[in-house]
Amino acid sequence: MTAHTNDWPDRLFETLKRGGVRQVGYVPDAGHARLIDRCRADEEIRDVVLTTEEEGIALAAGAWLGGERSVLLMQSSGLGNCINMLSLARTCRFPLLMLITMRGEWEEFNPWQVPMGSIVDPVLKLCEAEVYRVHNPDDVAGTAERAVQQAFGGERIVAVILSQQLIGKKVWTK
Repeated sequence: MTAHTNDWPDRLFETLKRGGVRQVGYVPDAGHARLIDRCRADEEIRDVVLTTEEEGIALAAGAWLGGERSVLLMQSSGLGNCINMLSLARTCRFPLLMLITMRGEWEEFNPWQVPMGSIVDPVLKLCEAEVYRVHNPDDVAGTAERAVQQAFGGERIVAVILSQQLIGKKVWTK
């Protein structure tokens, strides 16, 4: 790992900007907090707070139909909310780029996160998504760049899975 292992959200943001992403849909998530802050502060990006992750799939469809690129940020547990809506992207063949922070794996303290966390990859693959998993901070930007090309260049469903180890151990706070 290099000296800039903690700045991977900033490098991810720059990759999305270079890739022409202009809309970002998200349900607030600590794992995406820095990326969300960067998107909210950028005047060229429209950030949309969602009430549920599945709304982000409709946002991505509308963005594409309107000539813009979008990304959906979510936690692995939110993928469970999207399963039915993923049929929209699959059937209509529009690009859907998802950045998914993992729960339910490395040092998970909340047993409710484990069931969905354990099936993220197979669920995405059943929905015909191309899946890239990142464990190393130095691999985030390069993987995201490839995902942007695959999603928007090939009009595909692409998910970048950001491992729980990459995000850091979650703890209860009051």
